[in-house]
Amino acid sequence: MIEVKGLSKSFGDHQALKNLDLHVKTGSIYGLIGVNGSGKTTLIKHITGVLLPDSGTVKIDGQDVYDNISVKERLGYIPDDLYFFNSYDLKGMKSFYRGLYPNFSEQRFDAMVKDFGLPEGKKLSKFSKGMQKQAAFALTMSAMPEVLVLDEPVDGLDPVVRHKLWRYVMQDVAERSATVLISSHNLRELEGVCDSVGIISGGEMKLEGDIEDLKNYVTKLRENRGEGTETDLSLEEVFLYEMGEDPLPGAKGGLK
Repeated sequence: MIEVKGLSKSFGDHQALKNLDLHVKTGSIYGLIGVNGSGKTTLIKHITGVLLPDSGTVKIDGQDVYDNISVKERLGYIPDDLYFFNSYDLKGMKSFYRGLYPNFSEQRFDAMVKDFGLPEGKKLSKFSKGMQKQAAFALTMSAMPEVLVLDEPVDGLDPVVRHKLWRYVMQDVAERSATVLISSHNLRELEGVCDSVGIISGGEMKLEGDIEDLKNYVTKLRENRGEGTETDLSLEEVFLYEMGEDPLPGAKGGLK
């Protein structure tokens, strides 16, 4: 379980996060959505223990994340901007990850590398961006993390590879009760894999809950405003209404 309470963070005069709460249930997939500059990356860096909060708490399974090795050994993170040691190939990175994560599975690593068709002896700096993303998945998911944090995980990948990656994620949730947080602008894809979502804007959590509950919330809002009784809303429509794109704007906040 990921639990963020009252999280605030400022960089100079800019307040990036403002008393933000977030709740991700164990064994669920949570989608974090928001416009560029909304605070998603700053929030993720707190959840992964990179940044220390100015105030508030960030906990995984009841333990503070920052400067907590026992938590980080159970946490996998794939950022949008990947980094690999320039001189390393996949075999070298595998050895590096194996030293960091006590539950690293060479069997899974070998299976994923074969599935993706990745060359183990080629320097990662020579991989295409898509191949680097696949390598990051193979390394991170072979660590068998209990909590997996993904920032734009399938951006730029072809449909076949995307399908494979989501299959691995869903498998870990189903078989190991892994907890997954995904930040993405691809709302249609998130709707197909997530149980719940959080909408962040201006460093604040504006709306959070199960996807179907959020859809019902917006449907009732539309009915109360006399806009119509459409019930088959998409996650993208829910997001647009919360961002003020509703032609008949309603109240903010709602489900928590």
